Amino acid sequence: MAGIDGVNLPFMPIGGIEELNKQTSTGITKVGSSSDFGEIFAQELENVKFSAHAQSRLTSKEIDLSENDMLRLNSAVDKLEQKGGNESLVILDEKAFVVSVPNRTVITAMNNSNMENSVITNIDSAVFA
Repeated sequence: MAGIDGVNLPFMPIGGIEELNKQTSTGITKVGSSSDFGEIFAQELENVKFSAHAQSRLTSKEIDLSENDMLRLNSAVDKLEQKGGNESLVILDEKAFVVSVPNRTVITAMNNSNMENSVITNIDSAVFA
């Protein structure tokens, strides 16, 4: 068994004992600064999220979203936020999303085949992205 600081370890680290000895005194290797975390966290908060219902609709209706689609969806929600939208319909090519703008959360999703003869209620705005 390998040991470090008098403690027997049930495994041998890939880098060996020397690698363990290189760690900081707290045992945590610093990867980035806390500002990096803060920036990443803030960016994630700005991204649109999907409710459990919307995620199941995306899966069941086989609605695929590319990175470009996500950028356009985020941009549309930004515009709706600036205009004071609350519950909004976002039309993106042959897909539609009902979005809670203050929460930046997609509530439900539809594809072209679901939109025919559909009535969408309880929205206060719409945008073509």
